[in-house]
Amino acid sequence: MSGGDAVSESKSTDRREWYLASFRGFERSLNGGTASSLHRIRRAAIDCFAETGFPGRRDESWRHTNIAPIVRTSFRDAPDSPPPGLSADQLAPFTYPGLVGTQLVFVDGHFAPSLSSQETALSPHHSGVVVGSMATALKEVPDLVEPHLGHHAPFAEEGFAALNTAFIRDGAFVYLPPGARLDAPVHLLYLSTARCSEDPGHGPGQEGEEAPVTYPRTLIVAEDGACGSVIESYAGLEPSALYLTNAVTEIVLGAETRFEHYKIQRESGGAYHIASLHVTEARGCDFTSHNISLSGRLIRNDITTVLDGEGVDSTLNGLFLASGEEHVDNHTSIEHASPDCVSHEFYKGVLSGHARGVFRGKIHVHQVAQRTDAYQTNQSLLLSDDAEITSKPQLEIYADDVKCSHGSTTGQLDEEAIFYLRTRGLSRDVALGVLTQAFAGEILDLIGCEPVHKRLAELVSAELGATLHSEAPQ
Repeated sequence: MSGGDAVSESKSTDRREWYLASFRGFERSLNGGTASSLHRIRRAAIDCFAETGFPGRRDESWRHTNIAPIVRTSFRDAPDSPPPGLSADQLAPFTYPGLVGTQLVFVDGHFAPSLSSQETALSPHHSGVVVGSMATALKEVPDLVEPHLGHHAPFAEEGFAALNTAFIRDGAFVYLPPGARLDAPVHLLYLSTARCSEDPGHGPGQEGEEAPVTYPRTLIVAEDGACGSVIESYAGLEPSALYLTNAVTEIVLGAETRFEHYKIQRESGGAYHIASLHVTEARGCDFTSHNISLSGRLIRNDITTVLDGEGVDSTLNGLFLASGEEHVDNHTSIEHASPDCVSHEFYKGVLSGHARGVFRGKIHVHQVAQRTDAYQTNQSLLLSDDAEITSKPQLEIYADDVKCSHGSTTGQLDEEAIFYLRTRGLSRDVALGVLTQAFAGEILDLIGCEPVHKRLAELVSAELGATLHSEAPQ
């Protein structure tokens, strides 16, 4: 291990006390709430963090992502109340025009009823559907929340997930009773109002710097035969603000459910975003995940789906854009734990400048999972000579009657295709734009919700246009 890595490991260990002290302060603020079943989970999580700390470069799954800038920053809880004057108009850039349905807004980790699309009273609707703040749900319908919260996303050996679980305070809860159907997606908007540093020369991750942290928690439970979709959006108001979003989402799907999950990540350019999604799928489920990352200084997504019943059809789609010095790391794990299941995975990345990307996708076929059909592919497009991608698709197969394949390709735009478009009268810049848009569009076209598809197409087009312009010879 190099001297720099040794320093990073030391800092990782030394910073535990900062978060343990923060937890003790958090406990004191609960005013008697330490006897709850939730707090027992919090205590178990902080004990795990005290034991394991943050991951380091010696951890195989974090070998290509250096979290030293996160560890050496002193993150404090974000303010409890939104800044004065925050209005619905300021949220407009982070919404999806034409999307009809419930929108819950969380500002700096706290539910903001006045900015949400409706006052969510957490008494179940006539259909039994519950959508609202988790803090309220824990008071009003604990029997629906407590059997699942903290029981699916593992935190015993994962420092960031342990911290999120230890500091659970609020978040979103979506419950669909047996046979329920959501006619429109539920939109969960997690917004950070962190301000840019007043010192323009004081970059993110400087030793001793302080910045806000939020711990968004989302729990989605869909009982047997339910059908619905949820959009999770993460965004920052200030374009270059420094903050940390440490998010965990648990999705529990009953038998024969049909569910679609969107995660749209648009953090500020100076922000860190660490997120874990854990999905448990029962017999006959049909689940699709769309994971879109558009901005942020350092992004890490851990996605695990467990096919825990026969006849499951599970799909993971992803697109990430990275430019400048940004770093995006996507780790996925598909656990085929039952026979006769199908999984599809399709991830694409577009990198420019000095950006770094990581994709590690694992398909684990258990011995009992006979007649598994699993397909995985990762494609990355490099728009500059200095951009890099590390791609590591993995198959771990213990059954003998399976059809499994994986593939990974990385390269630059095809000069023959550029030449062909230029013979049709397009300039080189326009030809580059057409091909890059088409590359990213293959993932966007898999999005079935039209307002989301349209808005993301606009955002991706604008981002790629700016990237191609900056990469063009001056």
